[in-house]
Amino acid sequence: MERRSFLRGAVIGTSAAAFGGTLWQGAASAAPAQPGPGPYGALGAADANGIQLPAGFTSRVIARSGQKVASTSYTWHNAPDGGACFADGTGWIYVSNSEINPSGGASAVRFSSSGAITGAYRILSGTRTNCAGGKTPWNTWLSCEEVSLGYVYETDPWGVNAAVRRDAMGRFKHEAAAADPVRRVVYLTEDESNGCLYRFIPTTWGDLSSGTLQVLVAGTASSGSFSWANVPDPDGSPTATRSQVSGAKRFNGGEGCHYANDTVWFTTKGDNRLWQLNLTSGTYELAYDDSLVTGGSAPLTGVDNVTGSSSGDLFVAEDGGNMEICVITPDDVVASFLRINGQSGSEITGPAFSPDGRRLYFSSQRGTSGSSSGGITYEVTGPFRA
Repeated sequence: MERRSFLRGAVIGTSAAAFGGTLWQGAASAAPAQPGPGPYGALGAADANGIQLPAGFTSRVIARSGQKVASTSYTWHNAPDGGACFADGTGWIYVSNSEINPSGGASAVRFSSSGAITGAYRILSGTRTNCAGGKTPWNTWLSCEEVSLGYVYETDPWGVNAAVRRDAMGRFKHEAAAADPVRRVVYLTEDESNGCLYRFIPTTWGDLSSGTLQVLVAGTASSGSFSWANVPDPDGSPTATRSQVSGAKRFNGGEGCHYANDTVWFTTKGDNRLWQLNLTSGTYELAYDDSLVTGGSAPLTGVDNVTGSSSGDLFVAEDGGNMEICVITPDDVVASFLRINGQSGSEITGPAFSPDGRRLYFSSQRGTSGSSSGGITYEVTGPFRA
C-alpha cells in the first residue's frame, strides 16, 4: 500500500508538534497526542520467555546460541543478528547472521507449513562480524560484514549452493541491504559515524558479479533533494569509499534498511533517526527523530534493524533501550509492539515476517547473559494486520 510520511499527524506517546521543521508544518498547531497502546493494544505481562506482547500474541524460543536447534543436530550460532524469511514450498526458511569475529557467517532454520522445525544448517562460513544484510528478489540472502573493508556475501538460504563474495558491491563497513526491483538496484547502509548511503546497480539484474557502486549526494540539511554519484574505487583502498565523492551525504551510523513502494527507509543509530528516501520525487526527509520529542516520552530509542509488514507497518528493533520492537503505522502511530525483559545487556536483531505474514522472527543477540554466546532467537505468532 502507498505510504505517506510518518508523524505529520498524531503520534502515540509523543507530540506531533515536537518534530517541527518543514516536513511537519501544519501539524505544529495540532494538540499533542496522548500516550496510548498503538494498533495492537497495550502490552500484557511478561510471558514464560520474558516477552511482553499485546493480547492474542504468543512467543516461543526457536534457537539458543551454543545449543542444538529443536529436532535437529545443528548447533545455533553465537550473536544472531540480521535475518530474513524465504518461502520453501508450503513452509519457509528463516536465515540469521552471526555477528562474531573471526568466524561469523550465517545459519538457517527450516519450517513446515504448520511452523514445525524440520531442519537447521550453516549457509555461510569463514567470514567476519556478519551483522545485517538483505533479501534479494531471486531468493538469496546478502550477508554483510560490519568491519572496515568488509564484503557482501551472496548466500543460498537452502544451503545447496556455495556462498559467493560480491566484490563489486564495495568494501566498507557494511550494515544492511535492501533490493529495489523497480529500479533494479540494491541500497546499502554503512555503519560509520560519518558513513554514507549507497546503491549498487548490477550490470544484469539478478547477477551481482559486476555493476556500478554509487553514493547518495545531498546537502547537510535533514531534508532536501538528492542525486547519485559513482564511487571511483569500490575497493575502498587506499581511500575509503565514503571519502571518494565530494558532497556525499553523511549519516551517523547507518543500520537497518527496508524498501517498499518507491521508498527506502533506513535508520541511523548515532542520532537515533529513521530516514525516508522518496524515490519518485528524488527527495529525502526525516521520518522519526527521538531527540525532537519533548518530555522524554520518545516511544522508540536505539533504532536498529527494520522490516515491513503487508499492512504497510514498519517494525523497528531497538539496540538496547528498553529492548522493544516498535511499530510505525501509515496512520502516524509510533508504539511499542513487544518488550523483552531481563536482557538489558543485549539488543534486538533480525526482525522478519514469515511469507504468510502471521509469524515474526527476531533475536536477542546476547540474551540474559549479555555475551555473544547467550543469543536467543524467537518467533511471535498472532493476529498481525493484513
